[in-house]
Amino acid sequence: MAHTIAEIAAALGARASGALDLVMTGVAEPAQAGPDDLALAMDPKYAPGLAKGRARAAVVWSGADWNALGLKAAIFVERPRLAMAGITAAFDPGPGLAPGVHAMTVIDPTASIGAGAAVGPFVTIGAGARIGARARIAAHASIGAGAVIGDDALIHAGVRICHHVTIGDRFIAHPGAVVGADGFSFVTAEQSGVEQVRGTLGTRADYAEQKWLRIASIGGVVIGDDVEIGANSTIDRGTIRATRIGAGTKLDNMVHVGHNVKVGRDCLLCGQVGIAGSSVIGDRVVLGGQCGVSDNITIGSDVIAGGASKIFTNVPAGRAILGSPAVKMETQIEINKALRRLPRFMRAHADRQQTVTQPRHTTGADAEET
Repeated sequence: MAHTIAEIAAALGARASGALDLVMTGVAEPAQAGPDDLALAMDPKYAPGLAKGRARAAVVWSGADWNALGLKAAIFVERPRLAMAGITAAFDPGPGLAPGVHAMTVIDPTASIGAGAAVGPFVTIGAGARIGARARIAAHASIGAGAVIGDDALIHAGVRICHHVTIGDRFIAHPGAVVGADGFSFVTAEQSGVEQVRGTLGTRADYAEQKWLRIASIGGVVIGDDVEIGANSTIDRGTIRATRIGAGTKLDNMVHVGHNVKVGRDCLLCGQVGIAGSSVIGDRVVLGGQCGVSDNITIGSDVIAGGASKIFTNVPAGRAILGSPAVKMETQIEINKALRRLPRFMRAHADRQQTVTQPRHTTGADAEET
């Protein structure tokens, strides 16, 4: 893809100087940039790399002396990561799917495909499914019966959208993602050991034989607009009501959302997050990598949970939490400091105990007095 410096600057809403008609065909780090690459030197610490590369133009920090850096053109940005969003979007070639429907795709006659869609080989689309305009569906993806997907979707290879799933516009699903598999719901005829332990917090009445009976998942999954789901992530369908993912929410790779869960708008669920069934996540919640959320709890809006936190109870809105079990972040930091001091404290305590219990040596005079 090729863009002039002027076009890139306009797309970013940024100021540019120099030869604005230079055409850039790629993006690169400063030291690896060629003459047709836009170098990314958005922080002074990356400036030395420009001398090692051959870039003629770069994205630089506000106030940079672009002439002294040996450039013919420069684009000035205030927020580097925000600029990265626009730059990478402009140069992203996408999966390269040919327009139209591939001859080796199987589409049920009752399904409908929107105008301008591109459907790759070995895709299957079930009865009554509706795919929006300009959708791109890569090889070996499957769309179940009655599924609805909005406009401008990008569904990568091997994605599984199960039956009766409803998805909004501009949906992105990365390879191997599964939306709408059955929830993990089982029950025993008599009270199970799990139920006993949950009620008593440790004591079991018996160890009788028990068999698990499956509870079918007849609810669906409803996903809002602008949602992105990472590779090998899974969202289970609800038991009776639908599992819901709010608009703008992003799931990283290998995230699991259990049945009946409700996730709010504009949340970030980082890699290997697991949310157990029937929990409610508010808006703008960030769960760091490997966070675990227990079932049937509520996490308020604007909560931020540090990586590997294990959340077993309700969390009020706006709180920053950390640890296992998760507590206020500042509390967990104090706990961590205390744990680091513990070995030193125990050594000092042992030394004091030894001093106290050491036998006192008596003199002869002392012995006579005794």
